Amino acid sequence: MKNLRVAIDGPASAGKSTIAKILAKKLHLIYCDTGAMYRSATYGIQEAGIAAADEEKVMDFLKSHPITFQLIDGVQHVFLGEKDVTAKIRSQAVSAEVSAVSALPRVRELLVAWQQRIAQHGNIVMDGRDIGTVVLPDAEVKIYLVASVEERAERRYKEMIDQGHSVDFTAIKKGIEDRDHYDSTRKTSPLKQAHDAVLVDTTGLSIECVVNEIIKIIQQKAGFFE
Repeated sequence: MKNLRVAIDGPASAGKSTIAKILAKKLHLIYCDTGAMYRSATYGIQEAGIAAADEEKVMDFLKSHPITFQLIDGVQHVFLGEKDVTAKIRSQAVSAEVSAVSALPRVRELLVAWQQRIAQHGNIVMDGRDIGTVVLPDAEVKIYLVASVEERAERRYKEMIDQGHSVDFTAIKKGIEDRDHYDSTRKTSPLKQAHDAVLVDTTGLSIECVVNEIIKIIQQKAGFFE
């Protein structure tokens, strides 16, 4: 197989992780969920009682609690040190603070280095907010996923309800709007579409439709076939 790196960026709840996981499985690629890495860092410092603004302590914590992925019974799990945090990192508390942690320059530098190491051998799908612009600027294929705020809020609301959480839709929508603004205006690696990324609007589309559209783009851009 030729070397293939697929970078998928976009705002919160645009469907990046869901789509990336399916693509990786269909095209037999490695999947790296960079959002889960920042969420794991956020969850870890919350549990340790470390303020997101205290970058020195955050860095000390991360250096002693490496973030890794393991495939267990066909499902990818994320570990913070020795602890499986796959389910815990999707809480509303983590969602509310992850942008602040993600914006810390030294934290991004550390996690970007980890991500680039994971991707150095290619044949990978990686999703996040700065993959095509910072982490893998020379990726063979770059996708920028978007969806309306209303639809993204509905997706997030349903996900939280399905996980047994008691959540308020209006609060989730406001949180997504706030995070969009924060992520796109932060000084370090702001959320933006790479100049050579293909825009895919997922509003009103099924997961299958989006996956098929991206596979067509991969075929056209990289000459890669399943």
